[in-house]
Amino acid sequence: MIRAEWTKLRTVRGWVGAIVAGLLLIVALAIAPGAGGTCDESCRLPTGPEGQEVTDAFRFVHRTLTGDGSITARITSFTGEKFAGPGTNDPELVPWSKAGLIVKDGAKQGTSYAAVMLTGAHGVRMQYDYVHDVAGPAGRRTPQWLRLTRDGNTVTTAASADGSRWTTVGSATLDLPSAVEVGLFATSPQFAEVSSEVFGLTGAEGGPSTATAVFDDVRIDGTSAAAWKTQQVGGPSGTPEVIGTDADSADTQRPGPPQPASSSRAENGVYTLTGNGDIAPAVSGANGLGFSVTQTLAGTFFGLILFVVVGAMFVTAEYRRGMLGVTLAATPRRGRVLAAKAVVIGGVAAVAGAVAAAIAIPVGSGAMRGNGLYINAVPTSTVVRIVVGTGLLLALCAVLALAIGTVLRRGAVALTAVLGLTVLPYLLAMSVLPARIADWVLTVTPAAAFAAQQSAVEYAFVDNLYVPAAGYFPLPPAAGLAVLLAWTAVAFTAAVVLLRRRDVR
Repeated sequence: MIRAEWTKLRTVRGWVGAIVAGLLLIVALAIAPGAGGTCDESCRLPTGPEGQEVTDAFRFVHRTLTGDGSITARITSFTGEKFAGPGTNDPELVPWSKAGLIVKDGAKQGTSYAAVMLTGAHGVRMQYDYVHDVAGPAGRRTPQWLRLTRDGNTVTTAASADGSRWTTVGSATLDLPSAVEVGLFATSPQFAEVSSEVFGLTGAEGGPSTATAVFDDVRIDGTSAAAWKTQQVGGPSGTPEVIGTDADSADTQRPGPPQPASSSRAENGVYTLTGNGDIAPAVSGANGLGFSVTQTLAGTFFGLILFVVVGAMFVTAEYRRGMLGVTLAATPRRGRVLAAKAVVIGGVAAVAGAVAAAIAIPVGSGAMRGNGLYINAVPTSTVVRIVVGTGLLLALCAVLALAIGTVLRRGAVALTAVLGLTVLPYLLAMSVLPARIADWVLTVTPAAAFAAQQSAVEYAFVDNLYVPAAGYFPLPPAAGLAVLLAWTAVAFTAAVVLLRRRDVR
């Protein structure tokens, strides 16, 4: 039966042409996003200790600590400013603005670190090696005492509202050298927020921001250098400058014009730091530098249309020409006939989809880089998962079209139904639907399976617009495919039952 169905498929030139055209569409449209950028190798992001691309930019006032020791300080003031454009500067901290204490393996970007910090809206946190986040006391209360202690490779952090009763925030074991840099830091990431959700992201706004923190009663216990140095890690002012000692003070970078600027100054033991940037894993989207691999597969839903057409016509054409009766006369077990059709159309779609994705990802990535766009790096395992997931997405959609075609028996009606369930929800979610509704649509409809192509990682502690248009889906890849599988299973079961009961004429 499988051989017979395969023969039917390959001998109809229109169906073969549609499958080849679907594959070529996915590949051809992979280069669509590749225009208008200005990035080259200078845009390459640093890599953190655990292999992820990271953002590592902050104002750093520090000195060298050799061996074990601790640093304690009080934050007496924590303020910020958002820059959404000319004349739209708001005196407001963004939620993940950060200021606090940090120990770091030198001042080079991407090196191991641990920090305890006060944030704009998420209370006290301990973060380390970019991808780890531990919650401490809630609320943004100042003054706030912070302490960071190093004991070998173990770093422990604590917080206190009064400087006498301390609460442990967390601890971590890091791979640190004997001599490390310890000190104060301040940073504030790009912000992105949706002020109106009328149509898609038309109400979104964003821009850079700064955070200013005032520290006093700074104390280091242990063997450390006498002089404090200041620098902007991950910025144009990356050269350390002496800012003073415990006994004296000096002014350093003067604040510039009213735009995001990094600066620090010390006066009578009080340290004022203004910083921008972030210490966190890098993300794609509104707050990220680059694009995700997912965006090289923008042509998938165009190719999917052709695979769905073939899937539906694979059975409705036989209804229209009266050939299905001949097929069932030769093979009376109707359920097996439909299963053979599903194996053939699903297998062909799976292979074609996987081949298309395997070609589109490197071709699209190369085209985008050649046009000055940065592609966030992903592990090989993620690329393999996307390639396989794309094949499964197209295979299940083709079988769903086959099942609905069997139920409805008319090609035009079946195509309308299948496209309305798969392509239309995806298209609307990517264009005009508000973010919350788009997430709902991509959770309950067969279009949820597009999550199989997600390559970007969402982090709860990194501000960003995590929306489908930026390559973020509400369900994980396996769950998205499971939703489509459930729809296909229900439709296929209904098709088998009706095929057995109905007259095929």
